[in-house]
Amino acid sequence: MARKFIVIMAILTSIVIAGAIIWRLAGDRLMRVAFVPSVEFASSELAPAPDYAAGENWIARPDIPGNPSLWAPEGYSPAPRPAAATFFVSPTAFLGRGRWNAPLDDPETNERLDSFTRLQASLFNGVSDVWVPRYRQATFGSFLKPSADADKALALAYSDVERAFDAFLAAQPADRPIILAGHSQGSRHILHLLKARGPALKGRLVAAYAVGWMVALPDDLAVLQMDRCTTTEQHGCLASWQSFAADGDLPDAMKGYAIVRDLSGNLLGDRAMLCTNPLSGGAGDADAERNAGTLIGDALQPRRTGAACNARGLLLIAPTPKDIGPYVLPNGNFHVYDYSLFWANVRADVEARLSALGAARFGQGATAPVEPAGAS
Repeated sequence: MARKFIVIMAILTSIVIAGAIIWRLAGDRLMRVAFVPSVEFASSELAPAPDYAAGENWIARPDIPGNPSLWAPEGYSPAPRPAAATFFVSPTAFLGRGRWNAPLDDPETNERLDSFTRLQASLFNGVSDVWVPRYRQATFGSFLKPSADADKALALAYSDVERAFDAFLAAQPADRPIILAGHSQGSRHILHLLKARGPALKGRLVAAYAVGWMVALPDDLAVLQMDRCTTTEQHGCLASWQSFAADGDLPDAMKGYAIVRDLSGNLLGDRAMLCTNPLSGGAGDADAERNAGTLIGDALQPRRTGAACNARGLLLIAPTPKDIGPYVLPNGNFHVYDYSLFWANVRADVEARLSALGAARFGQGATAPVEPAGAS
């Protein structure tokens, strides 16, 4: 397992370094050449739609022994009797340009998905079963050049996510608390899932974590009919953040967000984005003393960085961790580490919101025993 993880990290390092070099030399034009599919969507090969009754179409599910969502750093462990269930949608792991949507049996893509599940979705195992579907996700190039083909690829990916969610929800007791979470492309799908299926979760939603994707204010909250998370005593709310070094090239970063479309199909433009500080549970600033643990490698290191939301909705971190890993993107973009930077705090945030939901339902804590976020 350790050797496989090192190989995965080496592959991702090469990808990020190559991407950074290409970007600095020729910017978005060469990035599009390198990653945008060379075929039209109509001619692109499509894998058969996954059957979510089959365990092979899930990266993580409670009945899959040893799945990567069960990992935890030293001092933490999965809850033996989880009170809730988490539906987590993975970020983009497919980088091919020969087709618009990922096959389900590509070894390199699946190794990356296992890694993302281990480093991100695992933080939810302190209070919940974790379900992570395999889906025909849109390739990385879909996000580099807006087009009808890219829209079709993302729509196909979302159709899998929606069917996987329906299978997930059907497997839960009718009153079991539900957590929705994702990262990057996965968070985009989570937002559309909330738009389509949100009413089915009324009274059951612990929180939704749409991390690493833009949520336009105030319009997307109005579409979803959801409140933003403002305190850790709140439940049923939406949290989102995108991490940048406080001394990064923020104006250049905002140029990229300005052309991202909200849930109604409108460009973000000069509107602000939702920013939830995972160190405070709302929009308040927090210094490094409040950071209970940044995940670096396989270990948690406390007090490595603080965070504050700026006026446009970027989460600015300071001091800048210099050794978190090799995937920091241009402009001081810590996108890859949106969860890792605050791993222990997000885990505690989930536990607090589950307790808040239990208190709202029954005037006391969670509806079933909840293991502490730490304590092996």
